[in-house]
Formats: sequence, C-alpha cells, structure tokens
Amino acid sequence: MTVFVLERVPASLRGELSRWMLEPHVGVFVGRPSALVREKLWSMICEKVRSGAALMVYSTDNEQGFTLQTHGDTARSLRDFEGLTLVQI
Repeated sequence: MTVFVLERVPASLRGELSRWMLEPHVGVFVGRPSALVREKLWSMICEKVRSGAALMVYSTDNEQGFTLQTHGDTARSLRDFEGLTLVQI
C-alpha cells in the first residue's frame, strides 16, 4: 500500500496522480503501485511540487511495517531514532 499526501501543490499534479491512484480526500492519494511506478511517481511529485509539500508512506519489511519520506516545506520533520522513524513537530 502506498499513500501520498500533498499540500499546496498545483492542480495539474493532483490530476496526473489521479490517473494512477485514488484520491479519497483532497490531496490524499492511495493505491498499490509497483515499486518502480511508486518511485517514478515520487520523482514526478518532487519535480512538480513547487512551493508545496509532499509526504509518501509505503509498506515495507521493517519493524514499523512502513517507510516515510517527505519533500518540500512541511511543518513536521522525520527523525531516525535507533532504526524507528519518528515525526518531530
């Protein structure tokens, strides 16, 4: 499972993502793309986010069961604490 959360991004970027994933709420995209497609979508998001922000959460085989990545001006930052990802406000 992959989730993208986009804030303050161009509508055209949201439109492009809606071709690959469902948008159950404004700026929230959910789907099960392959790892290759997920990485290509993330690259596209990072290129087109402009002054907005993006968060990607996807399932992986680690202690938490998922991985987080952010791009842009977010109010929260990710911190690695002995192998666990924590969110700092």
